[in-house]
Amino acid sequence: MNKLKLGWIGLGNMGNPMVKNLLDAGFELSVYNRTKDKETELVALGANSARSPQELIATSDVVLTMLSNDAAVQEIFEGNLGLLSNLNSGKLIINMSTVSPETSRYLSTISSKQQIGFLDAPVSGSVKPAQDGALVILVGGSVENYEKAKPIFNVLGKVAIHVGEAGVASSAKLAINYLLGLNLQGLAETVLFAEKSGVRTQDMLTIINEGACGNGITRIKAPSILNNDFPAAFALKHLVKDLRLAKEAGLDSPLIHPLFDNFSKAEEEGFGEEDVMAIINSLRTK
Repeated sequence: MNKLKLGWIGLGNMGNPMVKNLLDAGFELSVYNRTKDKETELVALGANSARSPQELIATSDVVLTMLSNDAAVQEIFEGNLGLLSNLNSGKLIINMSTVSPETSRYLSTISSKQQIGFLDAPVSGSVKPAQDGALVILVGGSVENYEKAKPIFNVLGKVAIHVGEAGVASSAKLAINYLLGLNLQGLAETVLFAEKSGVRTQDMLTIINEGACGNGITRIKAPSILNNDFPAAFALKHLVKDLRLAKEAGLDSPLIHPLFDNFSKAEEEGFGEEDVMAIINSLRTK
């Protein structure tokens, strides 16, 4: 059994399989989720249930958070019975949520004031890589804390890249999700143009994926396009949030503005809970 005692907050589509992998690897692990029924399966698999973030960090060496946005993460840190509501010097908190670089730097600062280590460690990859322990983990913070967290990252991902101080990993995550958005919209526009020109969708996807323009995301999303079925591996609303954060962090390139506008429109049209590839159905109406 791994000696580090872990705490985990956030049991959504990503958090749940990540916790299962850590339990399978032999970590002693406690969980906290506001919706308590999401803990039931994991408790049956050997996890402990904590009544609050405050209780969770008291019984853990390392606490990991995987939440939906900046506000949710800050509430877990600073709220009543939050992670920083008691002195817990020597502990380490790893935020794996996608938040703004500014928020990551702020969380690092307030953690440091209580002598608690902090890493921002957002991930590149969706539900299937999370299930397979094949995420790409982007890590910002001290080398010492990065080394301490390596046994955890080795279970959750295929690679963990230390990119710099706290906040830098959040910038790297926003950058890669910008490229993701460009790939998705480009794929959607290509398929729609081909369809209007008389090219069968299956043939166009084969041309893309068997040629130099094919990549991991075009191959993963091909079945959804063919079946016109978009269960959320990565919900479109989350990409809208990430593109907004990128703009707020200073991304002002020629493509970010129409990209953000198109995905925002898709969310307004009701595609927010569907997979990011549902952008194709929004673009069909243009």
